[in-house]
Amino acid sequence: MKINHFCYLFLALLSAGCLYFPNPLWLWLLLVNLLTLLIYGGDKLAACKGWQRVPEITLLLFGLIGGWLGAILGQQLFRHKTQKQPFKTYFMLSVVVNLLAILGAGYWFYGRMVV
Repeated sequence: MKINHFCYLFLALLSAGCLYFPNPLWLWLLLVNLLTLLIYGGDKLAACKGWQRVPEITLLLFGLIGGWLGAILGQQLFRHKTQKQPFKTYFMLSVVVNLLAILGAGYWFYGRMVV
């Protein structure tokens, strides 16, 4: 089984597990950031050992769905994916898209209640 499949399997288990807690959004953000940090660490280890790597699209997707803080921490902690320019540009774009989606959802759900 490819390492990419394990990443998505853990993501599916994480999302299913969050539904059983009273505040699933905060738990989701905590766990997806932790999982993203671990994936960056695993990808750095795979890069050093010459093993099969996690595709960049998977790393970008995990940042897009809320794990960008763990990704930034993983990049700095493991010194991984900090120099590759196309990846950095796409990663920052995914962070901006995620933040805009969060702000839009916050306005949609809570901004209209204030008025």
